[in-house]
Amino acid sequence: MIKKIGFIGLGIMGKPMSFNLLKAGYELTVYDINTQTVEALVEAGAKAGTPTEMGETCDVIITMLPASHHVKQVVLGENGILETATEGTVIIDMSSISPVVSVEIANEAAKQGVEMMDAPVSGGEPKAVDGTLAIMVGGKESVFESVKDVLHSIGTDVTLVGKNGSGVTAKLANQIIVNLNIAAMSEALVLAAKAGIDVEKMYHAIRGGLAGSAVLDAKVPLILDRNFVAGGRIDINLKDITNVMETAHEIGVPLPLSSQLLEIFHALKVDGKAGDDHGGIVQYYEKLANVEVRKGVN
Repeated sequence: MIKKIGFIGLGIMGKPMSFNLLKAGYELTVYDINTQTVEALVEAGAKAGTPTEMGETCDVIITMLPASHHVKQVVLGENGILETATEGTVIIDMSSISPVVSVEIANEAAKQGVEMMDAPVSGGEPKAVDGTLAIMVGGKESVFESVKDVLHSIGTDVTLVGKNGSGVTAKLANQIIVNLNIAAMSEALVLAAKAGIDVEKMYHAIRGGLAGSAVLDAKVPLILDRNFVAGGRIDINLKDITNVMETAHEIGVPLPLSSQLLEIFHALKVDGKAGDDHGGIVQYYEKLANVEVRKGVN
């Protein structure tokens, strides 16, 4: 029997993920405040619907929203999913939100017999488009097995990490590694640029060694082209690192590097760079050193 899926949140990530669910043959109902995006999905074969309508008609409802309060409103709020969802419905929240809030929502859903899984993703827009996202999941194993086919339609590396809250906690760890990697890379690129060497040649010289990484290969070519069109926006990553610090403080984990990274994100936001890709972290270091990382000898 073909699963009926609802998808709420058709932004940079949600839109291509929805298209991949259509390609996989699922019956899809979509909702977003951007009506143009909804229309594009409807033209491709989806139906438009509200969260409450999805609660009545869908087997699985996916949320892909910017922050904790958005997810809370869509699931628990007025005209939200739980107003109509019945026992056996599965909510998969693929947003990057606070583990505390995620568990709170899951507990409220369970009171109605509605299952919830937290399943944030990594890979950015390119992997959302080609359906190869890494997905880290928190929730019951039996529920995970029942929706694994859906998750494999939008990702390739799909891992059940543990109970509710485990997926979003894994995503916080992921965001620390990715963004601090970009920051360290940015320091190195600015050093090389200020020293006057060919940064592109340096990149090719080091990428095959221990300094090589997926982040290096994904971000350096874009930085050299001065391309900061967002795959992962600075303001969204600022939100994620804020969640990192709040969670860390709550459980007693000092994170000195992440705390500095959070201030770098705030500085970039104040500087008007909130909508840039997080590869734009390099612009913070460029401003300090009064140099620009670009192709050729600086």
